[in-house]
Amino acid sequence: MTHVAAIDVGGTTMKGGLVTRDGTIHRFERRPTPRSGGPAQVIAAISAFVADLARPRDGVRPLAVGLAVPGLVTPTHAVFSAAFGWRDVPAHAFAPDVDVPVALGHDVRSAGEAELAYGEGGRDVLYLPIGTGIAGAVVLSGALYGGAGGWAGQIGHIPVRPGGAACGCGQQGCLAAYASGGAVAARCGLPGAEEVVQAVLAGDTRAVEVWGEAVEALALALATYTLVLDPAAIVIGGGVSRAGRPCSARCVRG
Repeated sequence: MTHVAAIDVGGTTMKGGLVTRDGTIHRFERRPTPRSGGPAQVIAAISAFVADLARPRDGVRPLAVGLAVPGLVTPTHAVFSAAFGWRDVPAHAFAPDVDVPVALGHDVRSAGEAELAYGEGGRDVLYLPIGTGIAGAVVLSGALYGGAGGWAGQIGHIPVRPGGAACGCGQQGCLAAYASGGAVAARCGLPGAEEVVQAVLAGDTRAVEVWGEAVEALALALATYTLVLDPAAIVIGGGVSRAGRPCSARCVRG
């Protein structure tokens, strides 16, 4: 059985493991994404994780490394990430100590490819992970759609409230500025989205207000997407999606 080392880099957590062609995951591991030290510290942490997973162990030597990162990404460079502050990082900088091929991809588009290969959403699907930030993978007629320049799916930067809260991308009123895990935590003055959910369930007035605004912003963005592209399914993932029914039922207004 052959394996590849696969790493998904999120704004809060990095997830990685050895994966076989049928999608079976072995040696799954989570590591925190550095929140201080700037881009160099994040790149160093990714490199260490890649090197550990790519190292032969227990008779298994990965044939390649697949690395998924957020932001603007090409097959050769991580062009820009508002979350990490890096610009034009070449793929080899993330894996300087491995001697197997390294494939670099956008985190959400890579998830869209996985949804195509292993999911059950059909031929027209939006995959929308809600984590530290928000982006989307657009599947149209059974193929991942990248748009003219490869940047399709940046749903987190749809303006849901023109002139509203500032977003890390430089715009105002983006979906991500209201509904991402990083945004709801910052607006509540709490360490993370998990703490916001707990505050909501405890009846904290500010947390309930912020969560309600997040749900409304998300509903507006998804309604707009649905009217334009009429997907057969919308698959919502990411850490914030784990808030589940109790939090959503308590917080949606009206």
